[in-house]
Amino acid sequence: MTIELTTPAEIPGDVEVLGVPVHADLSLPEGAGVELDPAFLRRCGFEGKPGQAQAVPAEDGSCIVALGVGEPGSIDDEVLRRAGAALGRHTAKVGSAATTLAAVAGDPAGAGAIVESFALAAYRYAGARSEPPTHLLTRLAVVGADPAMVRLGEVRARAIARARDWVNEPARSMTPTRLAGVAGELAREHGLSLEVWDEHRIAAERLGGLAGVAAGSAEPPRLIRLAHEPAGATATLAFVGKGITFDSGGLSLKPPTGMMTMKDDMGGAAAVLASVAAAAELELPVRVVGWVAATENMPSGTATHPGDVLVARNGKSIEVLNTDAEGRLVLADALSLAAEEEPDAIVDIATLTGAQVVALGKGVAGVMGTDASLVEAVIAAGARAGEPTWQLPLVDAYRKQLDSEVADLKNIGKAGEAGTIIAGLFLREFAGGRAWAHLDIAGPSWSEEVRDWYTKGGTGWGAGTLLELARTW
Repeated sequence: MTIELTTPAEIPGDVEVLGVPVHADLSLPEGAGVELDPAFLRRCGFEGKPGQAQAVPAEDGSCIVALGVGEPGSIDDEVLRRAGAALGRHTAKVGSAATTLAAVAGDPAGAGAIVESFALAAYRYAGARSEPPTHLLTRLAVVGADPAMVRLGEVRARAIARARDWVNEPARSMTPTRLAGVAGELAREHGLSLEVWDEHRIAAERLGGLAGVAAGSAEPPRLIRLAHEPAGATATLAFVGKGITFDSGGLSLKPPTGMMTMKDDMGGAAAVLASVAAAAELELPVRVVGWVAATENMPSGTATHPGDVLVARNGKSIEVLNTDAEGRLVLADALSLAAEEEPDAIVDIATLTGAQVVALGKGVAGVMGTDASLVEAVIAAGARAGEPTWQLPLVDAYRKQLDSEVADLKNIGKAGEAGTIIAGLFLREFAGGRAWAHLDIAGPSWSEEVRDWYTKGGTGWGAGTLLELARTW
């Protein structure tokens, strides 16, 4: 869906839907552009709460949508996002819309949040339906907004929508080879540098973790390096994404219900590819290198067995006791490669552990790392992007759970104990001593319901955080 975005000083005269902010006392702020009858709103059950919306017919045949923004002193980007999303859901059947929400934004950046949530709430994945979902909107005017912030919101929304598309595509078609093809399309569109290693190069380059996970699949693996490398850049960020295009669990087979959404196990890879492309769109003056280790995890006669030992790129041997803890195996190789280039910081992102969902639920990602300032920067970037994260500790005393009698370390710790932290401790072994942070997005990467700016399916979580990190580095 392509929407023409404008930032006029006044409300255009030809819009079909106008979204206006309304406070909790049902008053409209200065700059709302219209007047509404509080008694009518009250009779409709509208209370001005954040996320609420109420359509009001206008005399000229257009529609005004009252958008709740709560108390005047508590309007932040989260409130603006919820209001923008509510408006987005009310515009599927019209061609043009406008909003005066920017009038209540505390700073110019709020306009980006409005545009982003509006576009993402209107997002629909067409898929293979014989009658694809229709969305007629072609124009949105964000009255009085900063054009630069509107542009940022547009680019961020496009990055997240791209990531959603790739996650939502069935695993039969979104194979590792297809994911590498996606990277090629981005490289051509945005002038990015691209390198793709096939299964032969992966073996020659000693990527034992990636090759070991791929051993059970008929689909060949791919290692992808996609980079925005502007002339004169003095700083380098490395983003590393888990690209398991389908996860059956391997020989440690998941139950049937556990596989139903496992096409989303490449959500980290999708976030990395989308954010690198967005960095190029915004012409950011920082080098952003995306690494993706892509494969399926399948059971077969050639699959890695529990008890097998794999050797990662950095030479460390890994005893594989559970083939369903495969994401950390492919990340071990990709992290090692990223560290070899000696970037200023490495951030990996992965749908890694069910323990993350238990600890933090579906709305908050877990973050941990070796560098306090980097972790703080990731948390701050997530807050600006509307993707909240919570720091978990890397407890050194737990490292002994990864001790193996036959290898340098094993790929799981004690069952039912600190699974997310154990995975982080495992990954730390492959970060090469660089400043490193790890984002576990197992919960937030997929939504089972429509809420705010989320639709059912892949959420694109992480693309916004990574872009914000690069934008403000």
